[in-house]
Amino acid sequence: MLPVLTPSQMAAVDAAATVDEDVLIGRAAAAVARTAIDLMGGAYGRRVIVVAGPGNNGADGRVAAGILRRRGVRVVVHDLADAPAVLGPADLVVDAAFGTGFRGTYSFPDPDGAPVLAVDVPSGVSGLTGLASGEPAHAVATVTFAALKPGLLLHDGPAHAGEVVLADIGLDVEDAEVVGPRRVHLVTDADVLAWVPDRTDDDHKWRHAVRVVAGSPGMSGAALLCATAALRAGAGYVRLTVPGDDRPDAPVEAVVEPLAEDDWAEGVGTDADRFGCLAIGPGLGRADATAGQVRVALRTIDRPVVVDGDGLWVIGDSTVDALHARPGPTVLTPHDGEFERLTGGPPGDDRIDAARGLAGDTGAVVLLKGPTTVVADPGGDVLLVRSGDARLATAGTGDVLTGTIAALVAAGASPFHAAAAGAHLHGRAALLGPDRGLVAGDVAEALPAAWASLVD
Repeated sequence: MLPVLTPSQMAAVDAAATVDEDVLIGRAAAAVARTAIDLMGGAYGRRVIVVAGPGNNGADGRVAAGILRRRGVRVVVHDLADAPAVLGPADLVVDAAFGTGFRGTYSFPDPDGAPVLAVDVPSGVSGLTGLASGEPAHAVATVTFAALKPGLLLHDGPAHAGEVVLADIGLDVEDAEVVGPRRVHLVTDADVLAWVPDRTDDDHKWRHAVRVVAGSPGMSGAALLCATAALRAGAGYVRLTVPGDDRPDAPVEAVVEPLAEDDWAEGVGTDADRFGCLAIGPGLGRADATAGQVRVALRTIDRPVVVDGDGLWVIGDSTVDALHARPGPTVLTPHDGEFERLTGGPPGDDRIDAARGLAGDTGAVVLLKGPTTVVADPGGDVLLVRSGDARLATAGTGDVLTGTIAALVAAGASPFHAAAAGAHLHGRAALLGPDRGLVAGDVAEALPAAWASLVD
């Protein structure tokens, strides 16, 4: 996992550092200079313009300018207050105007067509939320120090940051006494491989069994996608119930169990202990009877449950508190609209804080969907996932994610890690598909190849 620190946490790390500030600036500047030379494909005869602010960010830029000069680069440094509106010709522009603690509105000068390298966080982008104010530069790369920042991963941050280069400058970013007990990390391939247990020689299908309750009469597509994903993500056995539909569309490998449309919770609970996880909600419908059955299932079934789609909708904010009394672990997977339904308001600017809040209020793991997926556990730890792209913005991919998470829980991963690993694997599967025309079924079918592509 890669550590992610807020501006205030980073300030605490800086204050606790036992290394002299000038040494830290020198290390940061060296990382900026190295990245600049890599971007330009060399040093001698190249021209660089640095826009330097008054704080440590500006100091990093000025010291980097000196390093580049010694390497044969022609460097012009503009103080922030004196920078022209158009910077003029250059092979590279270095944005060292503001750091992670930026407040207010800022528009970066016109780089006149030159690529921009940002220092720590692109100036004008909030290091906490990733929201841009004014007109920040669109950097081709950003060198950030010691830890990633939320603003590089959320909202406008990725579009302005470009490729993020994480430079180790010798600071301890894992000391809980300094940064606090609630941590944020970015998920990597190696994390997923570590979190999901391998199969054993004596495994059998019931050790990885998933129960899916989804869909409604005549509308079993969401159920099909969820069940298919569970199988493709490693479930050894999937039992599918579409309440009220005794012949739903289903994978041939799944076992279909018909149950009544308005009285299915008791039947699902009868042998729930045989399943490693239940997935409830995709395409289930929003009738009052459905809402009642979802609540009964959550109240009485002591197995881990992943709740998505209509399952989240029928819970609503009136029953959020009741989730604390669940006899088993819960994973909630809302998009922004479902989050608002659950809480009474949208996630707001700080998506990490929003997911943490709902996790604390419900006692559930919360996976808040988005271009950067935020996964929070009730204790406040957060995992961020950025493995996918806009190809996932198509109907049904959320149903695939639900089945994937359920399979990983059934495989023995903790609900918190299963949610994050499922989102990471889901994104990897999408990247294996075409740039255009990818559909949710393609993502489900690509899950085994996505798993095989993970690098330890």
